[in-house]
Amino acid sequence: MIAATVVIGAPLLWMGLASLKMPDELYRLPLQWLPGSFDLSNYAQAAETIPLGRLLLNSVGLTIAGAGLKVLLGLCCAYALVFLDVPFKRAVFLLVLATLMIPPQITIIPNYTFVASLGWLNTYQGILVPGLASAFGTFLFRQHFLSLPASVLEAAELDGAGHLRRLWQVVLPMSTPTLAAVGLVSVVTEWNDYLWPFLVVDDAQKMTLPVGLTLLQNIDGMSNWGVLLAATVVVTLPVLLLFLVLQRRLVAGLTAGAVTG
Repeated sequence: MIAATVVIGAPLLWMGLASLKMPDELYRLPLQWLPGSFDLSNYAQAAETIPLGRLLLNSVGLTIAGAGLKVLLGLCCAYALVFLDVPFKRAVFLLVLATLMIPPQITIIPNYTFVASLGWLNTYQGILVPGLASAFGTFLFRQHFLSLPASVLEAAELDGAGHLRRLWQVVLPMSTPTLAAVGLVSVVTEWNDYLWPFLVVDDAQKMTLPVGLTLLQNIDGMSNWGVLLAATVVVTLPVLLLFLVLQRRLVAGLTAGAVTG
């Protein structure tokens, strides 16, 4: 465990410390871990070189909208697969599982052609819409819903609760760990998404932070590593802190319903 922590944590620690160093300190041998002085000039230069504030706002907005809609769609789809008497729902679930086995790169060309035909290149909806369906979230919610006591749902139905009321007032409060797990995975996926936003957006005002790093790299020609590392810290830190806060709920949510068929 210690060895794994060192292997994973050392690059992150080096990235954070190197973002505070002056350029000559980055190339000094032997390697110097601690900066001579904690200087924020790399962050200031990154913000001056690219519209860092706008990129951050784009990433936050698209992450909240994308993750929220993914959770909502996965929640409603799983509820229908478990609690609604619809034909061929087992076949639908198998189809959802099958999509987990398809590499996402295969769908890039059809999605790009479709988005381009709608005139959605260089738009927020072009980034957001093609990735809204979450097979992973649907699967995780379904497995958890199968473990819920049927008597509680039956009591709610006898009290006159419809499907929406049962979902929001009965099922959802009992699914908090799974909800947190799906939400966290969706947030991380949306925040770190690089290839699709890179393909559909070339306007700096519509880019997300990961794509903005490429813009910074092209401008600086990868010559100023301190500035690049400072921007990388801005990309990495929010989602890392979110994971550290919600890690217990992530584990609980991923293991909920694990023994249910």
